[in-house]
Amino acid sequence: MLDIMLPHYGDLALLKLAVNSVLAQTDDRWQLTVLDDNPADRAHGIPEWFATLDHPRVKYRQNSQNLGVTGNFQQCIDLATQPFMVIMGCDDVMLPRYVECVHALIDAHPEAVLIQPGVEVIDESGTVVKTLVDSTKRRVYAPRFAGTTVMSGEDLAVSLLRGNWLYFPSLCWRTDEMKAVGFDPSLKVIQDLALILELVARGGTLVADEEVCFQYRRHGSSLSASSAVTGGRFSEARKFFLGAAVRMEAHGWPRAARAARWHLSSRIHALTMLPSAAKQRSGSSVRVLTRYAFGPPRT
Repeated sequence: MLDIMLPHYGDLALLKLAVNSVLAQTDDRWQLTVLDDNPADRAHGIPEWFATLDHPRVKYRQNSQNLGVTGNFQQCIDLATQPFMVIMGCDDVMLPRYVECVHALIDAHPEAVLIQPGVEVIDESGTVVKTLVDSTKRRVYAPRFAGTTVMSGEDLAVSLLRGNWLYFPSLCWRTDEMKAVGFDPSLKVIQDLALILELVARGGTLVADEEVCFQYRRHGSSLSASSAVTGGRFSEARKFFLGAAVRMEAHGWPRAARAARWHLSSRIHALTMLPSAAKQRSGSSVRVLTRYAFGPPRT
């Protein structure tokens, strides 16, 4: 059985798409828990819609108070009961074979701590798109392989610190390892990479597969996108990467420490945000982005 945890913050229409994609799975070995982090809005119709589903493996919970993104992610971990779990995006879509594919990978690689199935990217309307960000992930940062690949140790840490090519909402995680580490409550945007690196440092193995069974929605209204334009994402990222360099060095992984200090893909990302920040005439954002992109690797 697979725990599918779905933290919710957005609108009902996209949530319905996400939930219905879970209901349409070819493999019934799943249970779905929706964690609604919008307690102030009692008129959005979401509880009523879930009541009409009346599905034995679907649970809906409305938080009594707003936990924020990282707090709700942590609640997903705390409430998970199955050996493996997914923290799905409330605007993403599981293709019908997602659960079937993940279970097959778990059976073939029982040692896996992280499973990355194949992903395609969709826009606001659900159209499959090829963005510059995702093309760079696949052609530059992601390992090249056919079928399935297994990665671990410093090689995996270096790969992810050069450029995080994983898609967090599509990942399947080993639950006991997630509970042992948890999300860093001080992080708002880069908390997924922080958790993944801790799991890798603990000896965790990543299994990646090329069969596409998940649709990741990319649009400009996300927290990470808006914070990137204002520069807030990169203030957090700089502190994280420099701290990660120290931890990797202490762990005996010098190549990973060097990749963390330089964090080149993140610097390039900051450069791509400069035109938008300048267009908004935000001098403070331009300064933050410029310092991040061109600053020294050590501070």
